Amino acid sequence: MTSNAKLYGLVLSGGKSTRMGMDKGLIEYHGVPQREHLYQLLTQVCEETFMSIRTEQEAEIPSEYQTIVDLDEYRGPYNGLLSAHKKHPEAAWLVLACDLPLMDVEALRELISERDHNKQATAFALRENPLPEPLCAIWEPHAFQDSLVYLESGVGTCPRKFLINHDTKLVFPKNANVLLNANSEAEYKEALDKLSVE
Repeated sequence: MTSNAKLYGLVLSGGKSTRMGMDKGLIEYHGVPQREHLYQLLTQVCEETFMSIRTEQEAEIPSEYQTIVDLDEYRGPYNGLLSAHKKHPEAAWLVLACDLPLMDVEALRELISERDHNKQATAFALRENPLPEPLCAIWEPHAFQDSLVYLESGVGTCPRKFLINHDTKLVFPKNANVLLNANSEAEYKEALDKLSVE
């Protein structure tokens, strides 16, 4: 199935951030909350951009940011992914988790330049551990349709496992640091150290 779908951006910021102990989307690595920083990056490369949030976060999001509220029909990251797909089923989505403090617009352009419309997704991965990063990837519309079949089958709820078992193009970023996930205090400090020497 070929997709020539328009590309929308999605910042996944509806998680509870239990390991970090604070909302990862609110941490300021670049002078603004991280979820706003990633949103601003995505606006440079996508036709439209949205922030995926929980209902209780609605009041705290500045009005200039477009949001999609989680429908709470699925568990984990699929909640945000499929809520976005339901809102705009015609779009492909460049999805970013809000725990990527070193992500930059050059890497996003690199991922987009490698996009394969015929695949389920085009995902960043690390050479030393070549598994797709589902929350740093372009998901084509048909990937969401197939994801619903995957979820309804009861075999799992993990977006990474879905991409591993479906036709996904892997892209190894020139700067592997962009895939640093800051999910703990130690990783937060590592990210700050890397940013200080850039």
